[in-house]
Amino acid sequence: MSDAAPKALPFADALAAVLHQAEGRVMPTVERPIEQAVGYALAAGVVSRVALPPWDNAGMDGYAVQRADILGANSASPRMLPVIGTSMAGADPRALPWVQQGTALRIMTGAPLPPGADAVVRVEDTDGGEKTVRVTNDRDAAGRGNVRPRGEDIAAGRELFSRGTSIRASHVGALASIGMQTVPVHRAPRVTIVSSGDELVLLDRFDEVEMGQRIVSSSSYALPALLRSAGAEVTMAPLVPDTLPALTQALGDALDDGCDLLVTTGGVSVGAHDYTREALAALGGTQRFWRARIRPGGPIGTGMVRDVPWIGLPGNPVSTMVTASLFAWPLIRQLGGHLRVTPLRVPVRMLDAADTPAPLTYFLRVSLAVDPEGQLVARLSGAQGSNLLRAMAMADALLEVPESIDHVAPGAMLRAILLPDAPPLVAAPYTLQTPA
Repeated sequence: MSDAAPKALPFADALAAVLHQAEGRVMPTVERPIEQAVGYALAAGVVSRVALPPWDNAGMDGYAVQRADILGANSASPRMLPVIGTSMAGADPRALPWVQQGTALRIMTGAPLPPGADAVVRVEDTDGGEKTVRVTNDRDAAGRGNVRPRGEDIAAGRELFSRGTSIRASHVGALASIGMQTVPVHRAPRVTIVSSGDELVLLDRFDEVEMGQRIVSSSSYALPALLRSAGAEVTMAPLVPDTLPALTQALGDALDDGCDLLVTTGGVSVGAHDYTREALAALGGTQRFWRARIRPGGPIGTGMVRDVPWIGLPGNPVSTMVTASLFAWPLIRQLGGHLRVTPLRVPVRMLDAADTPAPLTYFLRVSLAVDPEGQLVARLSGAQGSNLLRAMAMADALLEVPESIDHVAPGAMLRAILLPDAPPLVAAPYTLQTPA
């Protein structure tokens, strides 16, 4: 890999370079039952063969009538209409009697509108009569008259959801309502993570951590969980010693096993044992960039190796999770065919002060809440060191502080990037601090 590649890209350029790796590499199409399609992206638009609702139906319990018959009705001058039948939800609309002028038919919410009727008088505006109904208000003669027209929700022959739609539970309900048992989706990208570090162990060797000899490779647990939330099938390779031959072998094995994206953690900086770039070069890899003008997470790179996209994340646990959220998560979404790939940015009012002295884009870990006025507000979730996991775990978002700002004052308006797996926002009684 050549050192001639740009060494410190601004955040926006670095993200564009990472996403460029997925151009033309959307995963193949597979058919999945709708019950198992949540989280996948549609590989083709879905067109409904039926209209929903399939017929005009009642939006209220009441009486189906002709509008002209209730005009002018009030308590002093009611309209008396004979009741000719009842339409229940699930009734066959072909079996309903015709509502002639001067008649009414009892109807329940969702039941088909009988022929001849063009309005539904809600039961509250009547005496609820079963043989003859007394109508005392004509408000339902205006507008739609409590009628839900055929095809109001879904029109037959029209596209219901477009290609790239990310399927959620509500999509499943809509798909079921038009008779779709399976849908074409892009299969999940296969992601292999390779981590290196002589000091790292997994939980089965925690006794060495207790003796002060090693530290837990927390990213071996947190990173796969985050990438699965993007829709990936994740394989975590065994931890690799900090040697060039061992890392080259591990990366080659991962590629031989057939991954769609190779993710590495650690070894992309300039330390004596940072071998990732050399190992990828030995495997014929090319590199687009190897540093970004951000903190945390500056040592990050991306490229191609054996025609497989590669993204290299820094090894510090918080830097790993921040850069995975900013770069790897969107890349996996793009590989998976999703139209929306980047986490949502929202304007927030910062309640704490923070210094950002280096000319870099800072991503401060913050917790969010909604203040009593409905404004999103942010607070530092803890100390901001790249090795401090608790503050990352407590964060809802990454506060994006541009390079041009070296101090964030309380009350400043900035943008926050929601973490992909952040919990729902809740109201909290925050009071805006006064700048010192």
